[in-house]
Amino acid sequence: MPQQAPTPSHAQVTPHMHTDRLPSPLAWRRDTMSAERWLVPLPDACRAELDAVVQQWRQTPQPLEQLTATAYELSACVQLMGQVREQLVHDTGMAIIDRIPVECYSEMENKAIGWLLASCLGVVVEQKWDGTRLYDVKDLGKALGYGVRRSVTSLEQDFHTDGGWLPQPPEFVGLFCLQPAQAGGLSRAVSLLTVHDILQRQTPDLLQRLHQPFCWDRQAEHPPEDVPYSQHPVYQYDGHTLRARVYDDYIRHGHRLANTALDEAGQAALSAMRAVMDAPENWIEFHLEKGQLQYLNNYQCAHSRTAFVDAQELARRRHLLRLWNRTTGSAALEGA
Repeated sequence: MPQQAPTPSHAQVTPHMHTDRLPSPLAWRRDTMSAERWLVPLPDACRAELDAVVQQWRQTPQPLEQLTATAYELSACVQLMGQVREQLVHDTGMAIIDRIPVECYSEMENKAIGWLLASCLGVVVEQKWDGTRLYDVKDLGKALGYGVRRSVTSLEQDFHTDGGWLPQPPEFVGLFCLQPAQAGGLSRAVSLLTVHDILQRQTPDLLQRLHQPFCWDRQAEHPPEDVPYSQHPVYQYDGHTLRARVYDDYIRHGHRLANTALDEAGQAALSAMRAVMDAPENWIEFHLEKGQLQYLNNYQCAHSRTAFVDAQELARRRHLLRLWNRTTGSAALEGA
């Protein structure tokens, strides 16, 4: 029999909550951010290395997930991704490599490039229960429903972090743009440290609730007989680092799956957080262009996108590759 998760008792939970403002470059707002802070130009040396990898791979193709950065001469790319990691952890929490000449390569060759660059950043981890580690973000024409994520539709996505239902969500989330949409599909990002600071000043009681557990929909990414929800707080502070996970839809669905009503304080806290994330002065918006590789610190930034319209021609339809990374834990979906 599957193990049943206990119903959360919010009154009995006393989380460790950070109560001071977080002085960090990661706590930015729109007026303190600019493209110069997140764009990372692709050095000519990296382009040459990637081109050499593709030429070699054409001669001796290998399964993508067997490719390792150590099997090729990628010293410039390793240095580049080290710069990206530094920016993700200690600066803006986001970086966009500008840009990889994807038009010079086939789809599979671009996937190999995305995989190798991601593997320079950390372990490339599973995104689905079936072991998928390279995830195609494109409109599959499916109706939104249980087990069908917005990432495979053309619908607008609210601010969220990836894998919030997991015991160990991905630390970094990458999006490699092979083809942008014909119209729309603009990207947005917001600092969850800034959101925390604002809530601490405005509604500290509701912020306290966000440090307590919620039920999360596991998105059917688990064995069929397993419990379909998990329990995690939105904000978690370990005494050194503030981490966040957020996706209102997954939390509301999770409480329905758990047959546990979302308490009034929980609803009010999520609404207050949503209002701060959605305030235009707090987020940035940009168009992820063809060949750009975007990475976000998934513990401290949330992202969203506007709805989009695709071209009629199949080759010109929006197509992004999503990559998840951890620097600790295994490549398994749940990080064990």
